[in-house]
Amino acid sequence: MKHFIEPCLTPRGEVMIYRLENKSGASVTLSSLGAGITSIIVPDSRGQLADVVLGYARVADYLHDGPCMGKVPGRYANRIAGGRLMIDGKLHQLAINNGPNALHGGPEGFQNQIWDAELAGNNRVVFTLVSPDGDEHYPGELQARVAYTWTDDNVLKIELNAVTNAPTVVNLTNHTYFNLAGEGSGTVLDHELFIDATHWLPTDDTLIPTGEIAPVAGTPMDFTRLKPIGRDIKQDFAALNYGKGYDNCWVLDADNRYELSTAVKLRHRATGRTLDVLTDQPAVQIYTGNWLNGCPTGKDGHVYHDYDGVAIECQGMPDAPNKPNFPSQLLRPNEEYNRVIFFVFGNEPAS
Repeated sequence: MKHFIEPCLTPRGEVMIYRLENKSGASVTLSSLGAGITSIIVPDSRGQLADVVLGYARVADYLHDGPCMGKVPGRYANRIAGGRLMIDGKLHQLAINNGPNALHGGPEGFQNQIWDAELAGNNRVVFTLVSPDGDEHYPGELQARVAYTWTDDNVLKIELNAVTNAPTVVNLTNHTYFNLAGEGSGTVLDHELFIDATHWLPTDDTLIPTGEIAPVAGTPMDFTRLKPIGRDIKQDFAALNYGKGYDNCWVLDADNRYELSTAVKLRHRATGRTLDVLTDQPAVQIYTGNWLNGCPTGKDGHVYHDYDGVAIECQGMPDAPNKPNFPSQLLRPNEEYNRVIFFVFGNEPAS
């Protein structure tokens, strides 16, 4: 395993870039800005390498970008209704940055912070961040840790950890946009998607869950068998109208929500590339890049358009602090938040 380290200056300060390259030449590039993934280069069925994640031409463009490209949002990924958070009878009013709601921890969330970084061996990078008490109005000091490990089998393991000194909520994930045909190649609507979920979370028009856990059967939300992402995306269906495509959360079917299981499979027939996503998280948010138009210029000068990438965000459920029937995301002192995500890249015969 080879590794390469490069510092880059941004308006926020120095950002460290790490590239981990395995014995086959496949690689992952990581950034201390947002503890993010900026590149994953893997082979197709003919052995041709290509970068399969969207990213920007300049490191500085990752700061305060709308798509949250490749980064780790926090301290609470996804949305909290009205930014209102009740813990032990005390109301906390969070920063509002998505219509009437709080999104991804607020405008200065973890995705816009430069994390401390350390190379731990040739194939592992560990990012750490201390979020002080009151950060974006969240209670308690939270110490967050994200570790990435890249293997010779083209598996990227992501470990998400946190501890706190006062009761708070935490929901961490990774927000990479995938295009298995190669970034800059156009739409992902021809990619086939499987989600191990027979239920999903309907929302209001601001994308806050109603609290209902609804069956996917007979709706455009049914991905229990591989189907093209674009097959039903233009149907006249409330969830698709609200988000101009898929921006929804599925409740994973694993018998034990916190046991590692395959959650999602993504396949691109023309290249044969596949991505299996394994996690012990209870849910997954699928976002089909419905608002990528106008984002910063991509790698190699590519201009990204709506639906040019799909984000697969394994996480706790949105607005869980206000939905008692959802799995709790509350973290107390002397507890540890520990979650894991595996991105497993492979290929099948192209067709």
